[in-house]
Amino acid sequence: MLAKRIIPCLDVKDGKTVKGINFINIREVGDPVEMGAVYAAQGADELVFLDITATHEGRKTFVELVRRIAKNINIPFTVGGGVSALSDIEALLSAGADKVSINTAAIKNPGLVDQMALHFGSQFVVVAIDANEKEGNWTAFINGGRIPSDKELFSWAREVQDRGAGEILFTSMNHDGTKNGFACEATARLSESLSIPVIASGGAGNMEHFAEVFTVGKADAGLAASIFHYREITVPQLKEYLQNRNIPVRI
Repeated sequence: MLAKRIIPCLDVKDGKTVKGINFINIREVGDPVEMGAVYAAQGADELVFLDITATHEGRKTFVELVRRIAKNINIPFTVGGGVSALSDIEALLSAGADKVSINTAAIKNPGLVDQMALHFGSQFVVVAIDANEKEGNWTAFINGGRIPSDKELFSWAREVQDRGAGEILFTSMNHDGTKNGFACEATARLSESLSIPVIASGGAGNMEHFAEVFTVGKADAGLAASIFHYREITVPQLKEYLQNRNIPVRI
């Protein structure tokens, strides 16, 4: 079995790392350059940087900030937010990103996924899906979780896989920031229906939640923000906990 990945996430607004609950009630938690360096030193497997208001505000991701973060870490680095054209992706990869995540742009222009895979390779393409569950139906949202789309989570994930996405970053809006656990049932359904890796996001509150999403949820990676940002648990503590439960991780 492949090692499960632990991925801290830096949600960035106005150049500062922030965190909210259910995609609202945003507050600052620190400097993304410093925090990224700490997570890399702790042994995080990857880092995700999301400029959470770039699309909503109609601007591009902070390329210079991406460059500063990349210079201070030695682990794979995924960047998203405000990406809508191949030139945006080129700029982010040139600034030090290892992978680029798209969400709103993919839903508005699905062909962009094909173009990204063709020009840069599927290994560089992460499609993020922010989805909200209501009465058993999962709807994908755009513009940082502000606007519902006409895409259904599972069919949309299969479509972008077919278009060349190399990875899915699934965030349950219902669980985001609640610390009540990941959406394991939906994550497992995604993992079982896809041949590409699934990163689970939204709801991590303790180490057991990670064990659950890796076993019950069958996720390839677990992403979290606040429990790491507020030092409720550290990456080394989490990896030791998972290893003791026979869940493969890189130590």
